[in-house]
Amino acid sequence: MTETTRSFRTRSARARENEGEEEETQEEDETLRCPECGSTNLVNDSEHGETVCEECGLVVEEDAVDHGPEWRAFDSSERDQKSRVGAPTTNMMHDKGLSTNIGWQDKDAYGNSLSSNQRQKMQRLRTWNERFRTRDSKERNLKQALGEIDRMASALGLPDNVRETASVIYRRALDDDLLPGRSIEGVATSALYAAARMAGTPRSLDEITSVSRVGKDEISRTYRYVVRELSLEIEPADPEQYVPRFASDLDLSDESERHARQLLKTAKEQGIHSGKSPVGLAAAAIYAASLLANEKVTQSQVSEVANISEVTIRNRYHELLEAEEHLVA
Repeated sequence: MTETTRSFRTRSARARENEGEEEETQEEDETLRCPECGSTNLVNDSEHGETVCEECGLVVEEDAVDHGPEWRAFDSSERDQKSRVGAPTTNMMHDKGLSTNIGWQDKDAYGNSLSSNQRQKMQRLRTWNERFRTRDSKERNLKQALGEIDRMASALGLPDNVRETASVIYRRALDDDLLPGRSIEGVATSALYAAARMAGTPRSLDEITSVSRVGKDEISRTYRYVVRELSLEIEPADPEQYVPRFASDLDLSDESERHARQLLKTAKEQGIHSGKSPVGLAAAAIYAASLLANEKVTQSQVSEVANISEVTIRNRYHELLEAEEHLVA
């Protein structure tokens, strides 16, 4: 094959590639632009199943497929009555919400009370239904642990995303056989403590202990074990993450919260926060900020909200003020 033939074939291949690219570009332009005015401002009208140009009003596409339900509802109650789907799956239930629950009300579909024989029959059905929902020891373990996580999260005021994360952590611990030799409550509490820190809404170990059924030492020991075995990436707690909750519990103003954040930033710049409890630093910053904003908050009130001693607040308070003075100087 001569060099002339090779160069001709190469130019032909490049020409075909360029033509293909031009055709794709033209197709994209046709789909993204209005054929009448060339505008790209196209709006999808889901109610009428049309795609309309905002500039000239041309209906670019019509008769679009409606993926919604075939019925209409005009308020939330009517929507709930007509809806034929259940709640989404969730890790916060041992069966992920896919099983059937039999209601506790002994009434039929019309609201009439059941007879004594029917009530006994429904009670037997509920009993067998509970037995089928937890068929083995692993599911019974999971049901008890997730119930504990939900109870403690409710007592601590933690959001649903933290509960979901804690449930996933516990499931991983159960699948990796980390529970032998440890209590269900201890692992469940450790999972919730880790999930709260991962979500940026940490709770102190004393707060977790106050709602748990196990002691502080067991929680800390199990927490370190679970984090190490599951390779969880958890950053050290930031004192600033405690400030909004403490300020809200003490009814402080936004100005006090802003002062507290500034004091903590200064402390981190000076390196004072290293080796000290983030809860103590946050409580001291809240107390100092309330004094700067002329709001009447006592050390005992801050101590009660933060669940730490007044001595810790005084010590951290003086350190924060010294860091602020040093920065100003």
